[in-house]
Amino acid sequence: MPHTVRPRRSMLYVPGSNARALVKAASLACDGVIIDLEDAVAPTSKESARAAAVAACGRYDGREVLIRVNGLETPWGDADVAAVARTSAHGLVLPKVESPTALREADELMRAAGAPESMRLWAMIETPRGVLASAQIAGTRRLAGLIMGTSDLTKDLRARHTPDRIALVAALSQCVLVARAHGLAILDGVQLDLGDEAQFRANCEQGRDLGFDGKTLIHPKTIAIANAAFGPTADEIAHAEAVVTAHAAAMVDGNAVAVVNGRLVEALHVNEAKRVLAYADAVDRLAYALALHRGH
Repeated sequence: MPHTVRPRRSMLYVPGSNARALVKAASLACDGVIIDLEDAVAPTSKESARAAAVAACGRYDGREVLIRVNGLETPWGDADVAAVARTSAHGLVLPKVESPTALREADELMRAAGAPESMRLWAMIETPRGVLASAQIAGTRRLAGLIMGTSDLTKDLRARHTPDRIALVAALSQCVLVARAHGLAILDGVQLDLGDEAQFRANCEQGRDLGFDGKTLIHPKTIAIANAAFGPTADEIAHAEAVVTAHAAAMVDGNAVAVVNGRLVEALHVNEAKRVLAYADAVDRLAYALALHRGH
């Protein structure tokens, strides 16, 4: 089975109102950008940020480009969706999704504005209602993935920010389960404390171990840590290659299983190994595209 993968190890939020940041992001080693028209933009700058986001979409060669719009209940939401629908962005991010209704409304607005079918929707899960409705939300047409809004979720839970994120683990795990059941991508939330690098690394590793595809970021200095945490290591790539090779040799001999480093290998391990190798190849191709971009 072929594996089609897109690296999403590091997805950087970039304020649509910050022209300098929009330009700088094009040279950064993040896997994608989320141009933000919502929380990072003051009400007086909403219109100009929207125009800047539209103009910036074509700058990020090889990377995934998402645009987070304002909620449809706000004065800017409908116009944001219509504007994004006419860009080359890969997807539109809708904040504080608590039911499929808002996503269906966004889909209708996108179609009315001429959005191609290839443009996807992403749902931010950042409230208790959103977590509890995640299984229904995940069945929405055009949906590509879920993005955790851990800061708002922590606030709504009246929980405390602790190093182990214990208050969030149940919600994070439920949303990963839902995403995998529906074949969706899922991104972990941001860390607001930019001064604690060790804690950020620990949170990335926790998110990876829980099953997330990557981390949403608010500062370029966190990109390398996220890329390292969510990307396959050299040892993992070498093991995957050994698994595929050993299993292929066993199949030639009429055996459905093989042994690699003393461990039994069967079809499920081969499928995962092929996924790892496809992911590693996608990461390499993305790095090459970025290198070409920087060379211009």
